[in-house]
Amino acid sequence: MKVYTIEQNPTRSQEVVPDTPLECLNLNWTEKDLPERERTKHVHRLHPYLGKYIPQLVEIFLRRYFVRGETVLDPFCGSGTTLVQAHELGINSIGFDISAFNVLLARAKTQEYDLSLMRREVLDILNKVMSATQVDSAQSRLWFDCTQHPYLSDENNEYLERWFAPKACEELLTYRYFIETGDYQYKDLLKVILSRSARSARLTTHFDLDFPKKPVTEPYHCYKHKRICHPTEEAFKFLKRYSNDTIKRVSEFASLRTDARVDVYHDDCRKVDFPEVHGVITSPPYVGLIDYHEQHAYAYNLLGLVDKRTNEIGPAANGKSRSAKEAYQKDIAEVFRRVLHSMHDGGRFIVVANDQDNLYGDIAASLNVEVENIIERHVNRRTGRRSKEFFESIFIWRKI
Repeated sequence: MKVYTIEQNPTRSQEVVPDTPLECLNLNWTEKDLPERERTKHVHRLHPYLGKYIPQLVEIFLRRYFVRGETVLDPFCGSGTTLVQAHELGINSIGFDISAFNVLLARAKTQEYDLSLMRREVLDILNKVMSATQVDSAQSRLWFDCTQHPYLSDENNEYLERWFAPKACEELLTYRYFIETGDYQYKDLLKVILSRSARSARLTTHFDLDFPKKPVTEPYHCYKHKRICHPTEEAFKFLKRYSNDTIKRVSEFASLRTDARVDVYHDDCRKVDFPEVHGVITSPPYVGLIDYHEQHAYAYNLLGLVDKRTNEIGPAANGKSRSAKEAYQKDIAEVFRRVLHSMHDGGRFIVVANDQDNLYGDIAASLNVEVENIIERHVNRRTGRRSKEFFESIFIWRKI
C-alpha cells in the first residue's frame, strides 16, 4: 500500500485514462486551476449543498477505474455528484441516501427532461405566482399571516413564521400550492427551485446562509457586501432568478447526457441489500461535522418531506466523543460490508473522507478489502469566511 502526497502540476480530469499512474495525479487544485464556474457546472449548482465533493474529483476516479456500461454505487449519494458525473461518461449509477431532500435533489438533477416542456412548466408556475402575489396592494399583505395560510400544515407553522418575513412566506407558500395543485410533469424540479429560493429568502445575514443560528430582523453590517444590509423580506425575486438559472443548467446538462441508467433510493444503507455493482465512489458523512437534515430544514418544512434525522450517521448533533466515533466506525463498516456483498471481485472502493481522527484504517481492517493506495489531498478554502487548512484522504480499496 502506498500513500501519495502529490506536488506536480494539477491534473485535468478529462485527460485521465485507466492506465494513468496514481503517482501522477495532483488533486490539489487552486481557484486558478479549477474556478468555481467549473466546479459548479450545469446541474451541480441546482441547489447549494454543504459537504459535497467536486465533480472533477469524481470524474478522475470514474475514468481511472470504470468503463462505459459498468455500474458504480454511491451509498451516501448526497446531492448526486457521483451519479451526474457517471451519467456524463455513460456509466450506470445507483445512489442511496437517508435524507429525503438529498434524494429529491439527486433525482431532479439526473432526470431526463423534455426541454420545451420543462421550460414551459418552470415559467408557467412562476407567472402564476407573480399574478397571485405581485399585483395585490401592499396594504393587503400587511394582514397576511403565514401561520394561517390554508395550505400550511400545523407542524410547520412555527418554523416558517420564525424564519420568513410575511411577504416571503406568502410567495413561497403560493408557489408550493401551485406545485401541489398544478398538472406538472416535473414537480421534483419545481420543488428544488422552491427550496433554493427559500434558502435565500430566510431571515438571516447574506454571509451566513450555510450556518444560520437565529433569525435576523434588524439591519446589520454585512461582511459580504461591506455595508449595512437589511433582512430579506421577499422571495419572488429568488423564485424568478433561480427559475431562469434552472432552465439554463438543465439545458446545459441535456447536451452531455448519455443513455446510462440512474437509480436513486431513499433508504438506510445499514439495512439495504444492494444490487450488483462493479465498484463504489462515495464521500461518507464526516463524524460530528454536519447535520444533513438540519441544513435543509426549510425544505423539510415547506415540502413536508419524511424526516429521518435520527438515523443519520455521525451527525454534528452527536459530537465527536469517543463513543460517537466508535458508533460512526461501526455504522460505516456495516454499510461497506453490505456493499461488498454486491460488488464484483477485484472491484474498486473509492472513499473520499476527511479522516483527521484516523478512523478509516480500522474500518478497512474490518472489511474484505486490500488497501491499494491512499492519496492525501489539500482542499483549498475558496469560498465563504472559513479559512482553516483542510485536507482529505482518498482511500482506494480493492475487494478481495
